Amino acid sequence: MAVLVLTGYYFCLPDPLFHAPYSTVIESRNGELLGARIAADGQWRFPESDSIPGKFEQCVLHFEDEYFYYHPGINPVSAMRALWQNIRSGKVVSGGSTITQQVIRLSRKGRKRTYLEKGIEAVLATRLELGYSKKSILNFYASHAPFGSNVVGLDVAAWRYFGVQPQQLSWAESATLAVLPNAPALIYPGKNQEELLKKRNRLLHKLFEKRVLGETSYRLAVAEPLPQQPFPLPRHAPHLLQYGGNRRPGRKTRTTIDYSLQQRVNDIVKQHYNVLKQNDIYNAAVLVMDVKTREVLAYTGNSPTDKAHQKDVDIIHAPRSTGSIMKPLLYAAMLDAGEILPQTLIPDIPTQISGYTPENFDPKYDGAVAADHALVRSLNIPFVRMLQEYGLERFRDKLESFRLRDVNKPADYYGLTLILGGAESNLWDLCKTYAALAGTVDHYTATSSEYYSREFTEPVWAEDQEADFGKPGTEKTVFDAGSIYLTLRAMQELNRPDGNQAWRYFESSRSISWKTGTSFGNRDAWAIGVTPDHVVGVWVGNADGEGRPGLTGATSAAPLMFDVFGALPRSSSFKIPYDELAQTEVCRNSGYLATPMCPAVKRQVPRSGTRTAPCPYHHLVHLDSKRQFRVNSSCENITDMVTEPWFSLPPVMEFYFRKNHSDYKTLPPFRADCFTEDRNSMDFIYPPEGKNIILPKDFDGNTNPLVVKIAHSKPGTSVFWYLDEEYIGTTQTFHEMSILPDAGKHLITVIDRNGMELRRWIEIER
Repeated sequence: MAVLVLTGYYFCLPDPLFHAPYSTVIESRNGELLGARIAADGQWRFPESDSIPGKFEQCVLHFEDEYFYYHPGINPVSAMRALWQNIRSGKVVSGGSTITQQVIRLSRKGRKRTYLEKGIEAVLATRLELGYSKKSILNFYASHAPFGSNVVGLDVAAWRYFGVQPQQLSWAESATLAVLPNAPALIYPGKNQEELLKKRNRLLHKLFEKRVLGETSYRLAVAEPLPQQPFPLPRHAPHLLQYGGNRRPGRKTRTTIDYSLQQRVNDIVKQHYNVLKQNDIYNAAVLVMDVKTREVLAYTGNSPTDKAHQKDVDIIHAPRSTGSIMKPLLYAAMLDAGEILPQTLIPDIPTQISGYTPENFDPKYDGAVAADHALVRSLNIPFVRMLQEYGLERFRDKLESFRLRDVNKPADYYGLTLILGGAESNLWDLCKTYAALAGTVDHYTATSSEYYSREFTEPVWAEDQEADFGKPGTEKTVFDAGSIYLTLRAMQELNRPDGNQAWRYFESSRSISWKTGTSFGNRDAWAIGVTPDHVVGVWVGNADGEGRPGLTGATSAAPLMFDVFGALPRSSSFKIPYDELAQTEVCRNSGYLATPMCPAVKRQVPRSGTRTAPCPYHHLVHLDSKRQFRVNSSCENITDMVTEPWFSLPPVMEFYFRKNHSDYKTLPPFRADCFTEDRNSMDFIYPPEGKNIILPKDFDGNTNPLVVKIAHSKPGTSVFWYLDEEYIGTTQTFHEMSILPDAGKHLITVIDRNGMELRRWIEIER
């Protein structure tokens, strides 16, 4: 029988003791409260704390149970005194419960307060004392005691009534909270103030008498006013609370957030929001990460807007059109593959590919532009042509390495628009990718030229997480460190927003590699910057997708990004990964590998770049003795020819290139007595092959003509124009012809005086 009783006594205590749902709570890396979400039962109840402040402990012990550390869960003297008082009064006027018994009563909520229940509580209290330390029992009490209204537990009570952490409570504040659980339904801040004040001051006087408080501390404490109404809980990172709460509901999580930086970023976003909303732009998001640890340091998921403008939407994880923000990935991919060098000339001319006609943001053409300048200026046409050359399917497969979860369609779905915003991604994944690029260079230069197998790892936001970089090795993760370094170096040359253009001339300036992006229709503005230490990602726009004039990455997102960088410690520049770079001779004019025919300069290129194609734009030409005309053996003795290398672009590239480069010299024409067949001297500029053209009408209803243009490498050459085999005119020097054909298919034919012929089919729609 005794064994059964002992067994029953051993197992009588529930485990766990409390089953109540808890609030979801997030703290900064140093323990400051960032935000909390109410528990499922509508109570503000923080998860159990592992300790309580000394001031509150003294207050609650002197108010509730002075002999807490000396009794085994029940205090017979207090119990007998309470019984005698109740018998004399004919009703329950005193409970005589210890703190341990109150913990049991809190765990058995809803039970009627009868003598039988008191007996059960007494048994369970002694069992609780055997299973837990006194400190743990005190923590149970502090975590589950009611403090009035829907406030449960010391942690949340300190915030709701005084707006501070429990460790920051004064003696008066601690005493106020110590007396509240005694009658939380009758007295709490804002209600029955006189009764609350009497109880608090009575407790403070007792502490003074017991010499817990000195006279000065006592007088200052009783002079403190009572709180009049609850404080709102901090909301420094509401969208991180939303994100983390979905993964860790009902838990207290210490995050990696830097508290002061989070507040500063919130202030910066608010300042920019107040300006942006004047242009009906209402949403913005900022993510700051540590490159070396991949820890999230600041997480502002939206601007301080209102419900009408989706203030609760977490933009950081929302899929949005990427604009040009992925161009550095293609640039690095082609460097890594040895298919371009940083200064390789890329065509920037009117382009149509399978019915797709990309255009630059500034509707002008350079003819040819260095690849790094195309990246710096974010030119669309060169990058579409680069993507076509690299291979759409191949680049789409490469993006799989970055684990961009919203890029989840096959290559054919996106087409060549993939590089201009045809795909969607989110700020979290893009910052993760840029951090991995920077981390690759950091790790490579910090180790013995090694890569980490999981460089593109997920960021971490909770302190108990740690980024898994995998194992070091000699195999590159995605791109080699040299290609990434040259990409990041090129990204430092972007023109900064107003007021920052002369950054490199100041010693205190920051070296930042950054890129902007603007989606079609000015719906999304991006800016992502990276240093060896930090990544700052910014998105600006409207959460409902409404575009706004003037909403661009350069004008709306970049200024915000640079202000956030201003709140971060200054970082050094990226170190050069020498083992992944090679010094080689590059053609000064074209950026290709030098040949004996072109003037060369030494440049650092990726090791794979030493295998790129040699310059195709330099070739030897034969001139007469005065260097006025080209000649050949049909018209000039070989001994009288002057042979020299010449930089010459194809006709359409040359047509635009020479407008922007006054030092460009076109090839001299052949002397009239020379026989030649030059098959590459002219090309169509407009219209593209097979294009369907709609001729617009003016205000009078008259149909405007179509202007057809060609480029010819020989200035002054006569060109004869035909429409559907009928002669329509001749041009010389400026080769443009206005035509007004009927609806339907038509053939345009041009023939120069040397017999070179070009044909182009078009279709006119009316």
